[in-house]
Amino acid sequence: MASSVIECTALTKKFGDFTAVNSLDLTVPQGTVFGYLGPNGAGKSTTIRMVMGVARPTGGTVRLLGADPAAPSSTTTRARVGYLPGELRLDDRLTVAQQLDHWAAYRGSVDPKHREALTERLGLRPDRAVRTLSTGNRRKVGLVGAFMSRPELLVLDEPTNGLDPLVQQQFLAMVEEARDAGATVLLSSHILSEVERVAERIAVLRGGQLVLQGTVAEIQAQARQQLTATFPGPPPVEELRALAAAQDVTADGTTVRLTLSGPAHPVLEVLARHRAESVVAPKREIEDIFLTLYGDNAGGTQHDAQVEGEQA
Repeated sequence: MASSVIECTALTKKFGDFTAVNSLDLTVPQGTVFGYLGPNGAGKSTTIRMVMGVARPTGGTVRLLGADPAAPSSTTTRARVGYLPGELRLDDRLTVAQQLDHWAAYRGSVDPKHREALTERLGLRPDRAVRTLSTGNRRKVGLVGAFMSRPELLVLDEPTNGLDPLVQQQFLAMVEEARDAGATVLLSSHILSEVERVAERIAVLRGGQLVLQGTVAEIQAQARQQLTATFPGPPPVEELRALAAAQDVTADGTTVRLTLSGPAHPVLEVLARHRAESVVAPKREIEDIFLTLYGDNAGGTQHDAQVEGEQA
């Protein structure tokens, strides 16, 4: 079993009467890409700020690479982390190169050739003044800063905000390369497709609480699965409705549609006994599961997002 690089136990953060993160238990194993999903305002950024020692927990504990990230001695620990905050602050008085130099002073050893390659890969000009950069280009500077020291841990909060699709693909390739080189990546995002592509494990946050956690396969297995079966004659609708694992059973001629909400074996036995001619159970994507979990209310309101963004 891989050791953990991030451990949160009953981690809680309150702002007055508002609870941004509520008793969160989260473990990020070494050497994995861990997707941290949730809508804006769900508590993702607040969690990451506590992980990085930027915000103090109201309750619970957090360990970053085995240390307390808020301790005075944590500077050495944080130097081992490539961190891209959700609200990235750059110094508008500097050029891109000067901004990267400033960060490099705190990150330890940085290979100039690697930094140059990252800059070129993302289409950045080192001599550009930071104040002239677009939102997307400012984000690129942050990405180079996070990756340039080849850190053992990358903590990335909404890293693709403002990036065009081609640059997003480059970013995902960079994450895969870092993982293949042995790094651990905590990737926080509300863009589910990008997380599903690279993450081995996923956690879903809703209203400050963890509602789902596991590998992609485990989460897909937990999800309610849609199933369609066609029979040679009248379908066994009532027999299926009597099963606890079969929900929302409907019939259209000789075709039955239902939702599996438990073990599939009893349902499949009925289908086999009545000689179902075809059974279709499409693989559920993580995005479908996410939308099923949240419905119309994704668990993050505009108020939540404002509190999280301004006070964390």
